Amino acid sequence: MKIKYDPSVDAAYIQLKSDDDHTSFGFTYCCDPAEVEGQVHLDFDSEGRLVGIEILQASKKLPQYLISTTETTS
Repeated sequence: MKIKYDPSVDAAYIQLKSDDDHTSFGFTYCCDPAEVEGQVHLDFDSEGRLVGIEILQASKKLPQYLISTTETTS
């Protein structure tokens, strides 16, 4: 599992599959709960397995210690 954070768009991505898993991408399920600000996108591979989670407005959703220890991208 890897967690990456992009501060320029305040988005985090939690990669659940290993780098050597080459199963093709399947689809994204977009969750937009009215109870919270932001969106969560669930990525599934072609076999229907959850392979990643994207969290928008991540600084409001994730603990600060988690964001500060992740790999930062831009």
